[in-house]
Amino acid sequence: MAQNSFSLTVNNSYSQALFELVEEEKSIDNVEKEVTSILKLITESPEFLSLIKDPRNTQLEQTNAITAICESYKLNSTLIKFLKFLISKRRLFFLEKILKDFLAICSSKRGEIKVKLTAAKKLSTSELDKIKNSLKENFGSNLNLNFKYDPSLLGGLVVQVGSVMIDTSIKNKLQQIEHKMIEA
Repeated sequence: MAQNSFSLTVNNSYSQALFELVEEEKSIDNVEKEVTSILKLITESPEFLSLIKDPRNTQLEQTNAITAICESYKLNSTLIKFLKFLISKRRLFFLEKILKDFLAICSSKRGEIKVKLTAAKKLSTSELDKIKNSLKENFGSNLNLNFKYDPSLLGGLVVQVGSVMIDTSIKNKLQQIEHKMIEA
């Protein structure tokens, strides 16, 4: 557990350092888009994920691959140096977590409130907009909505805004009934 908390602190330090570097050069918006692209590549490319996670890959192999990706995506020079620095420190394994933390820092600095919305059915853009507008009335206008479709809910919604959770799912109601029956 101590090692896990150490890793989280170190990863957050890397994320904070990247934020400060790109803030200083006033390129946060561009780097945020590039980081989002890298995270998408991690989730969509098993080869890229293997490059990052497999400890058998040498630093040279990682550097060559990252250089090719950086040239292909035409990434910010500070981000390129940062990625190569992670390779030199053998921290590329934590890339996904570091980049997600970086995006969280950017969002927080803009004063955004993270909202997780999970629904039992796929929602249209207009339905999502209605929900977002309703949430804005209660929580403020600067919301960052993350929607997830989960058919296991059977019906209803689960909304989490910070530490506040509203669960109107049928799955949750059935679980509550089950607990009451067990207690009786």
